Amino acid sequence: MPLNIILLLCIIVLLGITLAWLILRTLKSEKVKKELETRFLEMENKADSLQLQTLEAKLNPHLFKNILNSIQSHAYQTYFAMDKLSNVLDYILYESQNRFVNPKEEIEFALNLIEINRIKISPLFSLTIKKKIDELDALYEQKILAPLICIDLIENAFKHADLQSPDAFITIIIEFKDGELVLTVSNKISGKGAFHKQHSGIGTATLEQRLRIIYKSCFSLDRYTEEDVYVAQLKINLLEYKNQMLTA
Repeated sequence: MPLNIILLLCIIVLLGITLAWLILRTLKSEKVKKELETRFLEMENKADSLQLQTLEAKLNPHLFKNILNSIQSHAYQTYFAMDKLSNVLDYILYESQNRFVNPKEEIEFALNLIEINRIKISPLFSLTIKKKIDELDALYEQKILAPLICIDLIENAFKHADLQSPDAFITIIIEFKDGELVLTVSNKISGKGAFHKQHSGIGTATLEQRLRIIYKSCFSLDRYTEEDVYVAQLKINLLEYKNQMLTA
């Protein structure tokens, strides 16, 4: 075979091998490219996931903290209410067994009773408590006042008040001056009928009967309505009652 033909065949073979190598190289490059693209996407997804986890890590503790604050708030409110309830139960179980307590004890009982009732109303509800107490009054710490005399007016306010209306309110004013106890309770009347519980409270008739038997003419109990506001006011002139007892 002529030498030039042999050289031509060698060149053709080399070209074929080179072409095959280039094709394989290209295919390998495409595979590498795809692998790199896949890895890049995986890294990008991981980066997005990591960023999301970082945001969630910031969000979750914040949410958890809010939940804890809420639980703490309710726990404190519950503890506060239980403390007031304990005081009320002590007063009912022990002091109320006495024929008389001093005005200071009855007023503290009334304030504890108000705080217990506060639990069932919204924090936004307008509940106003006013005290006008002369603690230097000679009768303030004398056992001359019938116990549990304030329950009926306070309980009725929370029972019959309109607790849902945006302009609803309860106002309780407790005064003690010149030997006279004055309890004034006013509330916006609810359009819904009150839910009456059996044996709930002393009751209006019982309260008036107790007042007549004990204080005779030394008290007044007024209940009236002004438009959609109900007002109840109890006045007990303890100084006059004491003087009557001394001259009897």
